[in-house]
Amino acid sequence: MMKTAMERVGIVGAGMTGATVASLLRSECAESKLVVLDKGRGVGGRMSTSRSVKANSFPVDLGAQYISITETYKEKHRRFHEELISAGILTPLRSEIEGNRSRDPSVSHHVAPQGVSSIVKHFLNQSEAELHTCEQVTQVNVTGNTVEVVSEGGNTYQCGSLVLTMPVPQILQLKGTIADIIDSRPDVKKKLEMVSYSSRFAVGLFYNQGTKIGYTWGGKYIPEDSCIRFVAIENIKRNLNNPKLGPSVVVHTNVPFGMEHLEQDKNIMVPTILQHLRDVLPELPEPDEIKGHKWRFSQVHKAYEDSPGCVVLNENPLILLAGDAFSHSTMDGCIQSAISTKEALLKVHSTKSNI
Repeated sequence: MMKTAMERVGIVGAGMTGATVASLLRSECAESKLVVLDKGRGVGGRMSTSRSVKANSFPVDLGAQYISITETYKEKHRRFHEELISAGILTPLRSEIEGNRSRDPSVSHHVAPQGVSSIVKHFLNQSEAELHTCEQVTQVNVTGNTVEVVSEGGNTYQCGSLVLTMPVPQILQLKGTIADIIDSRPDVKKKLEMVSYSSRFAVGLFYNQGTKIGYTWGGKYIPEDSCIRFVAIENIKRNLNNPKLGPSVVVHTNVPFGMEHLEQDKNIMVPTILQHLRDVLPELPEPDEIKGHKWRFSQVHKAYEDSPGCVVLNENPLILLAGDAFSHSTMDGCIQSAISTKEALLKVHSTKSNI
């Protein structure tokens, strides 16, 4: 562990990459000051878990559904996987996922019993970072050796280094000095502009205690519908049984439907999605509560060229771009980006210390 503390590091995005970066920095630089900003009310990013407001039911994963660990990362990220499994945050996926085309025996699948956001929370808790939610960053300015981050609400945060983990289109929309920096790096800007994402809608269905759902699978892919792509019965998927809680279901649309209706309000699209759901699963009961969500940036369709893990946008002060757009859209892709980011930060910090 390093004895000296790094200057204050700002991390924009409390998703998987941002949380893991914060955790890794804390383990390497115990006294460092870390501040994490996120536009959402909670943490998790695209690994978000939503709870019901009125119904007494299990929560739903509106983003990532289960974690698939490939042979490539079983050894490479073993310590992360074992840590999550030993803490009970990840457990083997035991329920049937109907229509799953991936039959590779070298890939292991896991679920998060407390929801996928618990994975992100685990790493954020380790980091002991100063966390600010409901803070949508709109400006990034460089003044001397300091990076100034400004939120939509007008709050300002000063830091010596900055890591941006939000979706690339949101980075390109930032105002302030950072726009000039990006313009001064035409090679980087072109590669950023080439990054693309898929889009989709998700709907959570919550049921009160005592509701019976006749289906026995944990998840089901729906290849034949023009709207629905995946449905999960959350309590079965996570292998949970609590008679005091009602079941819950999450529905994900396919990408073509999401792209076609991208500019529509999520609440306008919910009735259409539910009608399709009734067509493919006619025995599903009417829910007691419904939550809709639109993922404008669902998964990375085309990553940053050569998937470097992170990109150094500015060296002094250091501004790094990270996230699954610089690797790939899986938990391990985010971990890989976080490792690359930590190494870049420590390299610059070590260089400064030796000057």
